Amino acid sequence: MKPAVLLRIASIITLLYFAGHTAAIPWTPGMGPRELPVIEAMKTHSFDMGGFSRTYWDFYTGFGLMNSIYIAFQAVVLWLLGGLATRDAGKLRPIIAAFFVSFALNAVLIWKYFFTVPLVMAIAIAICLALAFVSARPNRGLK
Repeated sequence: MKPAVLLRIASIITLLYFAGHTAAIPWTPGMGPRELPVIEAMKTHSFDMGGFSRTYWDFYTGFGLMNSIYIAFQAVVLWLLGGLATRDAGKLRPIIAAFFVSFALNAVLIWKYFFTVPLVMAIAIAICLALAFVSARPNRGLK
């Protein structure tokens, strides 16, 4: 399969990853009687951080939202790389490799700390990127 197609597939899966991550706000596994005291403690315990009063809930929510932004950005960049790959995919190999490493490490962290759906998506994206890297042959023509 051509690198451009693989990068576009990776982009679409990443966009779905973004949608799922963002739709899961507030990212809590439950709001039952066992979880509520933890959530309330996160929301009510505040501390000074760099001149601002923040709670653990602020950090939890902020990091989750930042992740959503980064995932959306990755989807856009992968889509744009797919367009560039139609001209000279070989020049994109270092960027594709960096994205592959990022998603492979993401999959490891998901496996350790989260659950199956994002794990499957991260692995699928990493596979698309690995295949795009392999199929992106450097141009050997004269310059």
